[in-house]
Amino acid sequence: MNSSAAQPETSLDLTSPDFLRNPYPAYERLRQADPVHRLPLGFLVLSRHQDISAVLRDKRFGKTYAERMELRNGPYIMDEPAFRSMSKWMMWVNPPTHTRLRGLVTKAFAARRIEDMRERIQHVVDDTIDRLAPRGAADLINDFAFALPVGVICDMLGIPAEDAHLFLSAVQNIAKLLDPVTLTRDEIDEANTHFATMADYFERLFDLRRNEPRPDLTSELIYAEENGSKLSKEELTANIIQLFSAGHETSVNLIGNGLLALHRHPDQLALLRNDPTLIGNAVEELLRYDSPVQAAGRDANEDAEIDGRPVAKGEAIVCLLGAGNRDPEAHDAAERLDIRRKNIRHLSFGGGPHYCIGAQLARIEAEVAVASLLRRLPNLTVDNLDAPDWRLNFVIRGLSALPAHW
Repeated sequence: MNSSAAQPETSLDLTSPDFLRNPYPAYERLRQADPVHRLPLGFLVLSRHQDISAVLRDKRFGKTYAERMELRNGPYIMDEPAFRSMSKWMMWVNPPTHTRLRGLVTKAFAARRIEDMRERIQHVVDDTIDRLAPRGAADLINDFAFALPVGVICDMLGIPAEDAHLFLSAVQNIAKLLDPVTLTRDEIDEANTHFATMADYFERLFDLRRNEPRPDLTSELIYAEENGSKLSKEELTANIIQLFSAGHETSVNLIGNGLLALHRHPDQLALLRNDPTLIGNAVEELLRYDSPVQAAGRDANEDAEIDGRPVAKGEAIVCLLGAGNRDPEAHDAAERLDIRRKNIRHLSFGGGPHYCIGAQLARIEAEVAVASLLRRLPNLTVDNLDAPDWRLNFVIRGLSALPAHW
């Protein structure tokens, strides 16, 4: 369907609580009626798998974080400390800066090195379940899902586990800043406060690692900074914050969204319980079915065209990953959860040069967490399946709580 199709009855409202709790009906309407849709803010919104996949891999579309934030929040937003810091995240910059920054952390996320962490991940999961099992009930988000990625990313970055709590509220605040909506002054001030707290902490950590290097990613990045002038001080701080934030949010929400989806589909839950070897494919299907990252932004680096519609240089594009994942042109019976599905081509980790560097780590964490929970708590039952407690964010989709008993 091309851009001459009729507009949907209502424009996509990214702030509507009903939409944020369940965006998929709106995605379906967009795919059918206006797959290249323009929001009032001026963004183009893509909802079909083929368009999204093409844009994510096309070098004509890149990242212009400052311009995008100024479009939403006015010309002075980049004077705010939080947004200056985020503009240096490797997820927001283009080659050659992106290539340089990503190259510094790629070695730490190499597939073999990440696979070697499986034993450590299993240990964290087992310890958490050991503590929870006697209670007979728990919140699977705050009591279970949070513990795993926080422990793992702290290990990788060399952050003492007892300090992890200092960052959790900041990380949840960052999720708000990714949504393509205008922020209030209070939200901007809150973001500045959180970023200042994190920056102060990492400044002290950097000083410690310069004097006493350890086999962690923070020490490796400091070494790169001092021996090749590859990282500025601001880049170092910004990208450590990004790694902590991304390493936490994606995994927590993948585990939470996945557990909810399985318990809402008891046939699929029973299938996985009876055949645990399906866990790898199940995680891919859970990523497709309800992605923890719902959207990815790109900007036109030159004049281009999407589905016959001209796109001018500088125009901002929102790729609805969650919509593309449920496109019936990409997956048969796309609205159905099927952990035995073949040829799963989900978009949940993005694509092209900005493909998620922590994708394999997130997969392993989810595999170990979900499989261990189902194996060790065979009577686990999730409560409130009809009215789950969703966090009302758009880009980062996840639950505030997931109460369960056994």
